[in-house]
Amino acid sequence: MQSLPRGNVPLFTIPAILMLCFSLSACSDKSAAAKQNSQQDPVTMSKQNDNLPKNGLSHHAQGEGKPVIYQVFTRLFGNTNTTNKEWGTLAQNGVGKFDDFTDEALQGIRELGVSYIWYTGVPHHALIADYTEYGISADDPDVVKGRAGSPFAVKDYYNVNPDLANNVSNRMQEFEALIARTHANDMKVIIDIVPNHVARHYVSLNKPAGIEDFGVNDNTDLEYSRDNNFYYIVGESFQVPTSADYAPLGGEKHPLADATFSETPAKWSGNGARQAQPDISDWYETVKINYGVKPDGSYDFVRLPDEYRTRDYKAHHAFWADQDLPNSWYKFEDIVHFWLDKGVDGFRFDMAEMVPVEFWSFLNSSIKTKRPDALLLAEVYQPHLYRDYLHLGKMDYLYNKVDFYDALKSVMQGNGDMQSIDDIQQSMADIEAHMLHFLENHDEQRIASPDFAGSAQKGKPALVVSALISRSPTMLYFGQEVGEDGSEKGGFGLPTRTSIFDYVGVPAHQRWMNNGKFDGGQLSESEKALRQFYIDVLNISANHSAMRGAYYSIHAFNIGLDSDYSQQQFAFVRQSADTALLVLSNFSEEAVDTTIQLPISLVVKWQLNEGRHPLTDLISEQQNTLTVGRKRSVASIDVNLPPLGSFVYELSLKD
Repeated sequence: MQSLPRGNVPLFTIPAILMLCFSLSACSDKSAAAKQNSQQDPVTMSKQNDNLPKNGLSHHAQGEGKPVIYQVFTRLFGNTNTTNKEWGTLAQNGVGKFDDFTDEALQGIRELGVSYIWYTGVPHHALIADYTEYGISADDPDVVKGRAGSPFAVKDYYNVNPDLANNVSNRMQEFEALIARTHANDMKVIIDIVPNHVARHYVSLNKPAGIEDFGVNDNTDLEYSRDNNFYYIVGESFQVPTSADYAPLGGEKHPLADATFSETPAKWSGNGARQAQPDISDWYETVKINYGVKPDGSYDFVRLPDEYRTRDYKAHHAFWADQDLPNSWYKFEDIVHFWLDKGVDGFRFDMAEMVPVEFWSFLNSSIKTKRPDALLLAEVYQPHLYRDYLHLGKMDYLYNKVDFYDALKSVMQGNGDMQSIDDIQQSMADIEAHMLHFLENHDEQRIASPDFAGSAQKGKPALVVSALISRSPTMLYFGQEVGEDGSEKGGFGLPTRTSIFDYVGVPAHQRWMNNGKFDGGQLSESEKALRQFYIDVLNISANHSAMRGAYYSIHAFNIGLDSDYSQQQFAFVRQSADTALLVLSNFSEEAVDTTIQLPISLVVKWQLNEGRHPLTDLISEQQNTLTVGRKRSVASIDVNLPPLGSFVYELSLKD
């Protein structure tokens, strides 16, 4: 969910999201670092990593590497309109369609090493465009953010966004055709599920027989009842929030934009705000779902025993089979099974930490029982909860925003050092294969935006580190690979992030799209080079067997040596049975001539003999040499790291 002010809400409904502020100062005392490193042999430190299953999750990858996920904002991907009028309508600014994902487009995505496409904004969410001729109820601008609407304010889980269809009456069939097309191009499909909240005006026109809408059977005389789907503010009617700085649709007249919305009694807002008139910063366009959590924070369902941390999804599924559970649990089970039957291969769960972990055990074990290969990705921002949502909640992957992304962003902005990355990776050694890495998504600022790094080039060393350091999947956001800067003023959405609320064109991406040819024909030479860099790095991630092998840090070891290697460089090793990758990245905008050394423990482990061992950089195909000294006394590589440059040296470990 795109980052917005949360408002003052109860802790149990929105746990404090711990955005850790790293104090990342450059290490100036190399002798101290060397002393510390003498107690941190990389082979010893990586033993717990070696003992982990070699990505036993076994999700779809193009080759012997790991999954690469491409997040695409479906509404924006195929839009060729370049008008970008602020608060522009669909007719003025244009919109992308399911059919824009042609075979050529999908092959262009797959070229990036991609094995999963996360189609963001597919379920039918609240929006302003008029589709009443198709029997779709009009949405009130007073409770819709933007003109195109938030994709996380779903109003009908059993159909798709009508904006995305060429023929609105056949919109589901058009999405089913996209699923089939994606599969035919050897990629799998992920869509969003948002269990914490739904649109304030939720009504499903296409629900299967026997399914009832959220709230239909609620007892609205009670603030809380276990089987109510919503929480109520009894005796009060909803009031639209107001602000001197905001008017729906930018102040444009609309028959429903009258500062009123009929809802009696008022419901809690999506972020848990309990006021009949929520604050403008609250998630007032949505209402919170009740999972049997009482207003005082206590649970109205059986707790999952802690020993289930180590049990598989089959045991979790059996545990819940005979339990009597809150109604909302079953409603979302019906929803995910509906989409699995359509051919969807996985889900990205929005704001998963705002829903009890027991619900996730129930839901995910149900999904895995039906589709053991389904990919389950969740948004969780509190590190102390990571292991709960993985082991008890049976998630496959979590966002590694806090800590990894935040620390890497700090380095890219010139405020941090690479020791933080080293420390974080070691701290997550037991779960690193489950912690999804990314540099951009719909919530985060574009790398090229002035508020982030101001240049897409600064993302290049970060991509190498993020994509290659762990066994977890790598994710990129559409347009990232050509340096999109998110500078458009959509209306509700602000520049630096590509707006998820408005109809906009995405200029750098449109140049790659080249009016539907998807051949990069309008890209500048620098944009073409950037895309090729992404292709090269992400294909290592997707195809190289070392991506499923061990990780060894050699950063602290090299900091402790007398060389020009500093906290603006980062070095680590990945290893498979017969190959090692020596990964070196320079986050400085100045070239660095230095010598990288390998700890003797690695030389011994690899049984490297005295002499010169050839290296090939998998990005540039340049050659280099690893020199092993007499009696394995030293092993070193002389390198000239270009500004913001990286090498991924491949070393054969065969006899």
